Amino acid sequence: MGTMLSGEDILDLVGGSIPNLLKAYEQQRLGPEDVIDAILEKTSALSENPIWITQPNRATLQPFLDRLADTPPGSLPLWGVPFAVKDNIDVAGMPTTAACPAFAYTATTSAFAVEQLVAAGAVPIGKTNLDQFATGLVGVRSPYGVPFNPSTPTLIPGGSSSGSAIAMACGLVSFALGTDTAGSGRIPAGFNRLTGSKLTRGLISTSGVVPACRSLDCVSLFTHNAKDAALIASIAAAMDDQDPFARPNTPANAFNRFGRWSGKLTLGVIKPEQLKFFGDDTYADAYQRTLDLLANSGVDIQPIAFSAAQLYEGPWVTERFVATADILQQDPEAMWPVTRQIVEGGQLRQASEVFRSIYDLAALRVECIASLKSYDALLTPTAGKHFTVAELEADPFGPNNDLGQYTNYMNLLDLCGLAVPGLDTKDGRPFGVSLVGDRFQDARLLAIGARLEDTLHLSTTARGSETSTDLPEYKDIATVDIAVCGAHMANLPLNPQLTSRGATFVEATKTAAQYRLFALAGGPPMRPGMVRDQTVDTAIEVEIWRLPAEAFASFVTEIPSPLGIGLVTLQSGQQVQGFLCEQAGLEGATEITHYGGWRAYLDHQ
Repeated sequence: MGTMLSGEDILDLVGGSIPNLLKAYEQQRLGPEDVIDAILEKTSALSENPIWITQPNRATLQPFLDRLADTPPGSLPLWGVPFAVKDNIDVAGMPTTAACPAFAYTATTSAFAVEQLVAAGAVPIGKTNLDQFATGLVGVRSPYGVPFNPSTPTLIPGGSSSGSAIAMACGLVSFALGTDTAGSGRIPAGFNRLTGSKLTRGLISTSGVVPACRSLDCVSLFTHNAKDAALIASIAAAMDDQDPFARPNTPANAFNRFGRWSGKLTLGVIKPEQLKFFGDDTYADAYQRTLDLLANSGVDIQPIAFSAAQLYEGPWVTERFVATADILQQDPEAMWPVTRQIVEGGQLRQASEVFRSIYDLAALRVECIASLKSYDALLTPTAGKHFTVAELEADPFGPNNDLGQYTNYMNLLDLCGLAVPGLDTKDGRPFGVSLVGDRFQDARLLAIGARLEDTLHLSTTARGSETSTDLPEYKDIATVDIAVCGAHMANLPLNPQLTSRGATFVEATKTAAQYRLFALAGGPPMRPGMVRDQTVDTAIEVEIWRLPAEAFASFVTEIPSPLGIGLVTLQSGQQVQGFLCEQAGLEGATEITHYGGWRAYLDHQ
């Protein structure tokens, strides 16, 4: 198919939002061949940048193009969308090196995640550079060279998924696959103004991925915005029955329900005295300006205590030794010196250390989840400092450890994370922040990420594509907000029916001015009944409690007649589930609407 678009115009589409590229295909403004030609030309122009280990090649890509020729644009969700694959993830017919030439083999089948994406019409362009065996957060530990962002050539790309991030930053692909064990997908995203998704462990299969720490490894996603990340996740996060570490998604975490978070948003942030920027005042300033802008936009920012679990200081490095034991024994000199030094340390750890760490992490997870319950998500810097290549040459280990400050703990504690661009530093360097949530809260983080993108005027807005304000409202069905008006309120007799199911207090508020309140006959306990009456102009005090969705059914079964659960309209106009009373239940009841609420009535009694 011929096109009137220039190569630069085509690459603008490739490097923009995925829906815009798909729309251009459907409008027949260009075809996949045009995209591949533009990518090949740009790749040639960037030949001195070691982004690729297996470079894009027309002959290798032709079978993917031939397959698309038999299907019309729009028939597949990723029809003709080009993507990069980190070179520790198998693509059939391409070598897998893990950045170690002596380890290389040609994959006969693709990794499960790659198969899902190809079946959806996406085109794997090539295999990208990385820190050898995905060991590192810096992106400089590779015999193939150090990929660099042309806008920040003296700074490290971040790792270990360095090539995938730089391929995105250079506009060569529309999305990219990385891996993330201790931050390898989030750190490069933060250093290159990208969205980096580290989904709940096991949601994207690691079948066909060279293991680093197999029990912790995740396939990560690089995109230009949260909407694209949700689209890719909806396809890649398919259940792999052959992967012993795979986990099925939950209905409440479905990615095809993606929308923008609206309404009240409360983010926990690290207490100032616990923040570390390793002497980089410009990063500290960018973080504070990012928080200030979010707070000024209406986001409720609340300080929270933070304690990071360090992966490389624990026994999990033994998993890296197990993954690379064969090459260490057969050809140890083939390994990058820094990588070999790290991995060899894994054989010195004792089993007792592993079990002690498991116990410590289990206790720490309980503590963390309890702390996070009061917030919609945790917000941290993605990294505390952006180091130069020269700093890594002078100290190969220290900066890498520092980079794990805000990332290492996440897989260890079975949390999910989303890195999004923050405000640039005042000297124009990229700065990123990360959202953190409990496992299977990925869709929630993407919704919050879309809200942050819009607020910070980044990502989709900056690229001139659909802004997040055009997105549908996100509906969080993992929890149910319930308006209670009587004995289920805090410190009253029936409140344990909520708290014992994990419910948390959200706020005290009032209904819209269209409700009446009655003290019902019978008891104990004494109970009110609230009814809707559009002929009155009275509001009733209520409390909003947030209940895990899986506990809602058992809670409702404990509600006796004449009470029930229906939609209650709040003074804000929002509708939530709440207690209402049948008209028949008002026989023998005393109207107490004039008190304004159940607590005021009890105080009077």
